[in-house]
Amino acid sequence: MSETRFRAARWALAGMLAAVLNAVLPPAPARAQTFQTAAAHAILVDAESGSVLFEKAADEPFSPASMAKLMTAEIVFRAIKEGRLSMDTEFTVTEDAWRRGGAGGGGSSMFAQVNSRIKLSDLLRGLIVQSGNDAAITIAENMAGTEEAFAGMMNQRAKEIGLTRSTFRNATGYSAPDQKVTARDMARIAQHLIDSYPEFYKIYSEREFTWNKIKQQNRNPLLTLDIGADGLKTGYLEESGYALTGSAVQNGQRLIMVVSGLKTARDRAAESRKMMEWGFRAFEPRQVFAANEPVADVSVFGGEKGSVPVVANKPVRLLLPRGTSDRVTAKVVYQGPLVAPVEQGREVGRLRVTRGDVLALEQPLYAGETVEAGTLSQRALDAAMEVGTDLVRRAFEKAKGGNASGGSSAAGTANGNS
Repeated sequence: MSETRFRAARWALAGMLAAVLNAVLPPAPARAQTFQTAAAHAILVDAESGSVLFEKAADEPFSPASMAKLMTAEIVFRAIKEGRLSMDTEFTVTEDAWRRGGAGGGGSSMFAQVNSRIKLSDLLRGLIVQSGNDAAITIAENMAGTEEAFAGMMNQRAKEIGLTRSTFRNATGYSAPDQKVTARDMARIAQHLIDSYPEFYKIYSEREFTWNKIKQQNRNPLLTLDIGADGLKTGYLEESGYALTGSAVQNGQRLIMVVSGLKTARDRAAESRKMMEWGFRAFEPRQVFAANEPVADVSVFGGEKGSVPVVANKPVRLLLPRGTSDRVTAKVVYQGPLVAPVEQGREVGRLRVTRGDVLALEQPLYAGETVEAGTLSQRALDAAMEVGTDLVRRAFEKAKGGNASGGSSAAGTANGNS
């Protein structure tokens, strides 16, 4: 992989942004407040950049409990979005769903009547607002025939979304062998639901739902607090404790949090609130690049020009701790040199921003303009230079006693520090 040098002029004119990415900030009077939580597993993520603001055992597996219903809902949302189902589609409540998921099942229920037919718009509210196990089983059995088959759909979809360490065995979150998730994966599914299904995500903010003449409050404790919370899902099992995947927005900034392993529902509410409030208080947004602003020049082989500017297709922003002197480094990484022709808008690399030793942001970069293939003489000159560079590299590797192998050539490095 090649790393290209940022434009010097970019840093000279960047003002505040240059302070973010091109210089070491002077020592601040106080570093950003550190955070501690009683949760066994936790993560706090900036939704826009994907930057992890805090984590604790975020990759250790635990039982999801009812947070598994986030994946159950995703399967339904996707089917509706693709036109395979609609909010008016009716599902039949089987005796199995009624017995295992109803009031007699010992868990949360929407109190659906056996053999009744319920629209998906109501089943989703029973699933999301009331955390109904009967709603989850009804959805699973009507969509896949059996809950086991539906769990297979959940696992396949989890892989597609990028949940790398989670395995689902049922639609409810009931305790089951090998049914495990991680805090990081729960944050990923939350981000996916928010980004991909905004019209359905609104259901997570509904405070109550009445079915079969029984009104139940949303189980998410954050919704009753004045912190901008608008979702997502609680969970509880004796083996894994009290858990919550939540999200909130303040001043246009969205945070996503996950906690698990707390001893009481009160602890869950308190720790979740504390984490959210700390995240909004301890970090501030910085814009690094505007949308379509040139980030760097990368080398082009055989083109009418020797390089092409690369841009991000949306603003590049990240959260930085308030009053910190943490070192921030930015690099553009690409497989190069690029071979002409290069079309404007083609993805050609990645922007990676690190804060200390933590990858704070990674975002794709695109060719900012088209570079056509050069003349025969230009291509011949580039080829000669490439061969010469390769010979020098091989000689250097041989002198070191290393093994040289073919591959892309390095175009330089791009580091901006703050």
